[in-house]
Amino acid sequence: MIRPTDFGRNVPMPRFRLTAIATLALTCLATLSPAHGASLYGFEDEDGVAHFGDAPSDRRFRLLYRDTTPRRPIGALGKTGTPPRHIAPLIGAAARHSQVDPALIEAVVRVESGFNAGAISPKGAQGLMQLMPATARRYGVEDPMDPAQNLLGGARYLRDLIDRFATLPLALAAYNAGEAAVERHGNAIPPYAETVAYVPKVLAHYERLKGTSRPD
Repeated sequence: MIRPTDFGRNVPMPRFRLTAIATLALTCLATLSPAHGASLYGFEDEDGVAHFGDAPSDRRFRLLYRDTTPRRPIGALGKTGTPPRHIAPLIGAAARHSQVDPALIEAVVRVESGFNAGAISPKGAQGLMQLMPATARRYGVEDPMDPAQNLLGGARYLRDLIDRFATLPLALAAYNAGEAAVERHGNAIPPYAETVAYVPKVLAHYERLKGTSRPD
């Protein structure tokens, strides 16, 4: 339960409508982590004092805000955790088929989706390895949300990029920004903020994972 004082309870102020209270409350809420609660209630009493809380502890409380942000499905772990038990052997199978180091596949999955098989990006990339629809079709992935298909398609794509660009950083840059973008910039990492951050992030995970036991 959030302390009422966290939202300015019993702070005298001129009378104003709940819409104004909601604006102020949302500003306060934006400074809190999601763990503090998904809803915000409030009311203005007869003295013009605004009251806020994350639960309707008084019958006068009205719902001002409810967080409807989709949550990560159960079983999808953080990007530094251990892969879900059912995902590890699928990574191994994709690695054997594509001849790509399973530690590299896992590193890409960690950065792309954090092991969330149901992840969909704003651009439409889907699944564990965030395959774009065209890439999924290119590698015969009928259901990008199916972990086995997604991993296999993504690993095969990664294998082709490694063979094409000869260096792992460029292959990862192409995975993130597209093959044409790498070629357009003279076979160099494109100067896109996302790609410039993406490549070292995957490589860092890969270096850390290489020394540990990966699934065969």
